[in-house]
This record gives sequence, C-alpha cells and structure tokens, in this order.
Amino acid sequence: MVISRKWDVLKFLDFLQAHQQNFVAEVPVNFHGWVRRPKLLRQPPPNAPRRGRHKKYPRLGREIPSCEVRNLLKYSPEFGDQPWQPFHIKHSDKGPVVWEVKWARFYRKQSNGLPSPPGCLIVARNVLNPEEMKYFVADQLPGEKGVTLKWLLWVAFRRWPVERCFREAKNELGMDHYEVRGWRCLHRHFYLTQLSQLFCARVRQKHASTPEVGKLTVEQVRDAMNVWLDAADLPRAARKRRYQKALNKIRYYQRRNEQARQSHTKTRHKRLEALGIDVNELECCIPHDTS
Repeated sequence: MVISRKWDVLKFLDFLQAHQQNFVAEVPVNFHGWVRRPKLLRQPPPNAPRRGRHKKYPRLGREIPSCEVRNLLKYSPEFGDQPWQPFHIKHSDKGPVVWEVKWARFYRKQSNGLPSPPGCLIVARNVLNPEEMKYFVADQLPGEKGVTLKWLLWVAFRRWPVERCFREAKNELGMDHYEVRGWRCLHRHFYLTQLSQLFCARVRQKHASTPEVGKLTVEQVRDAMNVWLDAADLPRAARKRRYQKALNKIRYYQRRNEQARQSHTKTRHKRLEALGIDVNELECCIPHDTS
C-alpha cells in the first residue's frame, strides 16, 4: 500500500515507533524533518512573560525550522558535500537494477511537531533515469547495531514483490471478483484466494529446478490446473492430447519469455556500460541466500 498524504505518513510512522517496530518507509517529497538535531525547550525560560495563553512544553526552538526532504537534498551540506554512490539494488526480468544513493542522519517531524529520535534519510536516484528519485526514512542508522546501508536499501526496494503478489491474486486468482456484502463472506473469499496463491507458489517452487518443466508463472500453473480439471472425465487418449496441448503452450511462452529476458538484460548492460558502470564491481544489496 502506498501512503500518499503526508499526514497519513506521519501518523503511520508514529504508530510504528510507538510499538517499537523498525521500518524503512518511502515518503513524499514534501515530508519534513531535520538533518541536524533541533533545539527543544523543556520548560519556559526564566524571563518569559506570564501574560497570555500558556505554551505547551516541550516545544521547538526557533533556530532551525524543519525542511522538506527535496530541499534538504538540494541545499543541505550533509547531502551536497557527498557524491552519489551507485548500488546494484536487485535483479529484474529486464536485467540488473542500479540506483545512486546518498544518505544522512535525519530527525523526522512527528505528528505533534516534535523531532523523532535519530534515524536516516536515504535519497535514491535511478542511474538510467535521473528524474526518477525516491526518498526513504528509516529509524535505524547504518553502522549501528549491525545495520548496513545495503541492508536498508534491500528492505526499501522490496515493495514491488508485495505489489506483484496482490496483482497476481487479482488478475489470475480472482481476489477482487467477489459479490458479497458480509465481512464473513468477504474473509472467506480472501482466504480461498490466498490458499490458491499458496498452492501455485508451492507448485512453482517444486518444479523450478526440474529441466522438463522449467520456471513457471502463476498464470501457467492456473492454466494447467484448469486443463487438468476440465479433462478429468475425458477418456485417457483425449486427456493425453489435452495435456500435451497445454504443455506445448507453456513451453512456447517459456521460450518467448526467456528470449525477451535475455534481450532486455543485454540492452540494460549496454546502457549501463555506456555510462561507465560495471555491475560486477558495484556493491550488491541482494543477500546471498536470495540471489
């Protein structure tokens, strides 16, 4: 889920912090905070006038106002004095994904207007499309408690696999094809959809290393199950013909997808080499057990 409104982001991050949940969250460009710790007034100064409405404490001093993250990137020395550092973020069907990164200590502005405990602000820029930028806020600092910048980037860019799961459930397994009015019926429909997706995922994992089958997609697993169910009552010879036809279709799309993947990967490597970037020499954010 993408939280677009700044106020919703503030309340959501405050909720995570109150429940001691670590996070790496993508924030909008108008998200506010500080790269230097602002001064907090815990009590009124001795010479403060006692007339008028009483002010609430703790409160912010007036020396350093909060700033939008896009302006911090442009004008703050913490970002301006450091170069962009390229990282191999992940693999995709179109080849390696490389982003340039800057980061700095960050105190985000909470919903009550006060600064949060120190975290970090990560700014990432796509090397192939410099206009595409992302801003991430984390409640942990690289170099502390065993946290590394590569690990934070790996977590920050893991949103796409989650979105892909929802897309597969909707497009292939009918997650959004419900016509019910009660919460119990709605939950039952979601449970069945998730069980179907788990079944397809297990079938994919089981046959991923089988040369005869190769890598399957959720759509191909679903089509194969539909053929098996439709042909269950047919004579044996007819069933074999239906199975073979479905297998030929799957192999055709596998060959086509593999050719497209190789072509896109080759093109991606050429574009990166034109920029003087060797993917093999970059720091890789992909853990060894998932590469």
